[in-house]
Amino acid sequence: MARKNASDDLLAPVTLAVGQEDLLLDRAVREVVAAARAADADTDVRDLTPDQVQPGTLAELTSPSLFAERKVVVVRNAQDLSADTVKDVKAYLGSPAEEITLVLLHAGGAKGKGLLDAARKAGAREVACPKMTKPADRLGFTRGEFRAAGRSATPEACQALVDAIGSDLRELASAVSQLVADVEGTIDEAVVGRYYTGRAEASSFTVADRAVEGRTAEALEALRWSLSTGVAPVLITSALAQGVRAIGKLSSARGGRPADLARELGMPPWKIDRVRQQMRGWTPDGVAVALIAVAEADAGVKGGGDDPEYALEKAVVTIARAARSRGSGR
Repeated sequence: MARKNASDDLLAPVTLAVGQEDLLLDRAVREVVAAARAADADTDVRDLTPDQVQPGTLAELTSPSLFAERKVVVVRNAQDLSADTVKDVKAYLGSPAEEITLVLLHAGGAKGKGLLDAARKAGAREVACPKMTKPADRLGFTRGEFRAAGRSATPEACQALVDAIGSDLRELASAVSQLVADVEGTIDEAVVGRYYTGRAEASSFTVADRAVEGRTAEALEALRWSLSTGVAPVLITSALAQGVRAIGKLSSARGGRPADLARELGMPPWKIDRVRQQMRGWTPDGVAVALIAVAEADAGVKGGGDDPEYALEKAVVTIARAARSRGSGR
C-alpha cells in the first residue's frame, strides 16, 4: 500500500500524492473521495488534468458556495501546471477553503519541484506512491495487500504470486482480491499454483514480448490464453504500447552502456538489454505502423469496436509483422 505520513487525516485541506505508480495514485484519490462522501454523501468531486486548470480555475472551484457543499478537487500531473496556475495553487495553499479538500498528484522529481516544496511547507498530508521497479518492492506490496484484507498468506505464496503475475500492480492487487474472495484460511503456494500456473507465460507483457519479437504464433497463443484467464484487454494494449515505444526509444537513442541509456530513457538497465535483442528487424516505419495498430486496438477495446478480442489479434499480427520489416528471418 502507499505509505502515508504521520498526518493521516483523509479530509486534510491538502493531500499530496507523490510518485509515478498509477495504482497507488488512484487509490490515494479514492481514499480521499470515499472519506469525503462518508462525511457528506453529496460531495462534489472535480477530477482535473493540467490543461483543465487555468489561472483562476482553482479560485472559482474553491470559492464559497451558498449551500456550503463539501468538495474534493483533484489535480493530476501537477508538475505540468503552467507557471501562472502554479502561482494560484501556491496562494491557495496558504489559505485553504473550509469543506474543500485539494488533492495534488505529482510525479516527483525536478519538474514542478517548487509546487512540491510549497505543498510540503504548507503542511500537506503526503502519500508516497513510488514506482515499484524492484521484485522486492512488489513482494512487499503483495504482502501488504493480504494484510490489508485481513488475511494470511505464506511467504512462498506471495513469492509465487509475484513470479506468476509479473510487474503490473493492478494485476497483483486483482489476484490477491480473487484469492481472498475464493479461498478460506491461510493462502499457501499450492493454492497460488492452482489458480495461476501458466499465468506468467500468459501475462500481458508476455503477449507484448512475443509480438515485438515477431513471433506471431506464440504471441497469439499467449493472447488467447491471457484473455481466457481474465486479463483485462486494456492491460494488454497498454503492454503492447510499452513494448513498441521501448523499441522506438532505444532505436533513436545514442549508443552507450545500458546504465547510461537507462538514465536517458527512464528504463531499468536489464530492460535495455532485453529491448536491444527485441529491436533486431525493426525499422522506423515499422515502429510507426505498430504504434498505429496499438492505437486502433486501444480504441477497439475501449468501446470503439464490436469485438475487443479481434482488435487485439489484429494488433498483435501487425506488430509481429512490423518486427520483421528488415527481413530478420523470424
